[in-house]
Amino acid sequence: MNNQIPLLGITGYSGSGKTTLLEKLIPELIARHIRVSVIKHSHHNMQVDKEGKDSWRMKEAGSSQVILANDERWAIMTETLKPVSLDYLAQQFDRTLTDLVLVEGFKQEPIPKILLHRQEMAKPLPEIDEYVVAVATNYLLEIDRTLLDINRIPQIADFIENWLHHFHGAR
Repeated sequence: MNNQIPLLGITGYSGSGKTTLLEKLIPELIARHIRVSVIKHSHHNMQVDKEGKDSWRMKEAGSSQVILANDERWAIMTETLKPVSLDYLAQQFDRTLTDLVLVEGFKQEPIPKILLHRQEMAKPLPEIDEYVVAVATNYLLEIDRTLLDINRIPQIADFIENWLHHFHGAR
């Protein structure tokens, strides 16, 4: 784990606000000079290239990987025969561009996580396992982990910044 980019999961039930939190948290972390990348798990048949476009046509023709590039960005689409591991996906990031990978979903993975929950949700708070380093809620809770206010982005960013500092110090 020496040279691996730190992974921090953002988990919670559907509707807990994972994507919304990430949208607000990423600019806050970037303002603190933390280069952030994201892995997002999707349960759906994901299509990033549109039907009929050249990249889609190359995939449909049987290409296992297609790189689409212009002067501002590039993307690689890879067809897989079986699910790939989170570890494999994390290794695809460029270490010169990324200090931290935030992982949305992948709740069963053995990585440090911030668990999100809202009081108005029908489902109770999920089990807090050994990988949960903090819980972010919109209500008070007696737990043996750090409790964060899900609506206070700077507070969550402070926690992540400290966690990241501790992560690098522990190596």
